[in-house]
Amino acid sequence: MKKKSNLHPTIFVIFGGTGDLNKRKLAPALYNLFTEGYMPEKFSIIGTGRTEFTDKKYQEVILENVNEFSRNGKVKKETWSSFESNIRYCPTDITTPKTFENLKETVEKLQQEFGKETQIIYYLAVAPNFFPLIAECLCKYKLTEDEDNSRIVIEKPFGNDLESAKELNLLLSKIFTEKQIYRIDHYLGKETVQNMMAFRFANSLFEPLWNRNYIEHIQISVTEQLGVGDRGGYYEGAGALRDMIQNHLLQLLCLVGMEAPISFDADEIRDRKVEVLRAMRPFKPEEISSNAVRGQYSKGWVEGKEVPGYRHETGVDPHSNTETFAAVKFFIDNWRWQGIPFYLRTGKRMNQTSSIITIQFKDVPHHIFSSRATETWQQNRLIISIQPEMSIRLQVQAKRPGVKMVLNPVDMVFDYKGTYDTDTPEAYETLLLDAMNGDQTLFMRGDQVEAAWELVMPIINTWESKKSLNFPNYQADSWGPEDAEALIAKDGFHWFTLPLKDK
Repeated sequence: MKKKSNLHPTIFVIFGGTGDLNKRKLAPALYNLFTEGYMPEKFSIIGTGRTEFTDKKYQEVILENVNEFSRNGKVKKETWSSFESNIRYCPTDITTPKTFENLKETVEKLQQEFGKETQIIYYLAVAPNFFPLIAECLCKYKLTEDEDNSRIVIEKPFGNDLESAKELNLLLSKIFTEKQIYRIDHYLGKETVQNMMAFRFANSLFEPLWNRNYIEHIQISVTEQLGVGDRGGYYEGAGALRDMIQNHLLQLLCLVGMEAPISFDADEIRDRKVEVLRAMRPFKPEEISSNAVRGQYSKGWVEGKEVPGYRHETGVDPHSNTETFAAVKFFIDNWRWQGIPFYLRTGKRMNQTSSIITIQFKDVPHHIFSSRATETWQQNRLIISIQPEMSIRLQVQAKRPGVKMVLNPVDMVFDYKGTYDTDTPEAYETLLLDAMNGDQTLFMRGDQVEAAWELVMPIINTWESKKSLNFPNYQADSWGPEDAEALIAKDGFHWFTLPLKDK
């Protein structure tokens, strides 16, 4: 195991410590950080929940979770023994504030043991309706008074609409300072997403071309083969627009569209992201139908197995008006991007699971080659693949080997697996470490969240007030509704996909 980091002693309190997020993501991430030497020398992980566990029983549960979901496979006995000694369990029913007295006692005892510089991170891995209650209880029992050493991490969704997001921001601002609040979007912790800033701002090659003079349009596409599964009840109140575009895809758009920051300071970068959202063209109600498309999947076959339509999933209204697919055309009204369309697309039960950003450059101003030489002509594209493969590829034209002048598109590829031998950390590992380091660069600020909600609310209001008469309108394992193709085709473009190696 590597040398310990120089982080201050840390108490990590996980509300929802027996839940699915901790099981699949948080516990494995914290263990991986420990094995690679990134956890502080003194730390404690306190899981909370209504289940009556002893510390020993809870450690056994976490061991099972880590063995199943850690990217490093099953634990090593000696490493796990050192890690599990730092795991505790504190029964806490968040609907019964008095149980916070037990948590306070446990935290204060650890603070005395670890010293005055101990930092406390409260992670809310619970349903969003519990966020206000937990925040208020933390305040009531004086668990957040040290502004420099106490932080709160909040999972999405941050609000269900603009009004609820504002209410939650207002509540949190009465208890915490902004520097204490970490609104997490796991997409921003993905390695390829982080590399976008390095790619743009650490190289002189692309930034001069990163504007309306050279770029024709931009696509951001995040698709999933899976349906809603057992999350039908949650998804009914969310839908694709809230669940994906309002946060994940708009975050990616901000990274692509932002101006160059003057430093890598967290607030400087977040300022540039907010500027993008504020420059985006707002929708008028009459413009929704020509700029946004919604869809809902029907039954079909995926990898040889028959799957149900959305309206037949568990917890879903058989006459549901909830969209499982959304595509929107946005514009950023500023000097860099004026007139350049940004197409965002997301959906469930699609043909493949992938997250791809495609920047298409304008065509050459004059073709000098014959039509025979350019039968497979393709404009230059920069493709940033976040998943399933992590790569950045530049597609250019080159001469095919032979005596004749025939051009073919070829890829210049930066492939993580082919370039680096080390494993790529999970997004949550990066974000949890940043939270412990007090680095908010990859976390959303309150004004950014509200600006994103403000942008999508006209679409949400229109879709909710007007029931779709053609749902379901795309089949499972397809590329979505025909209207989504029409949305981009009317501008002379088409949706790009990256061929998968296993297809």
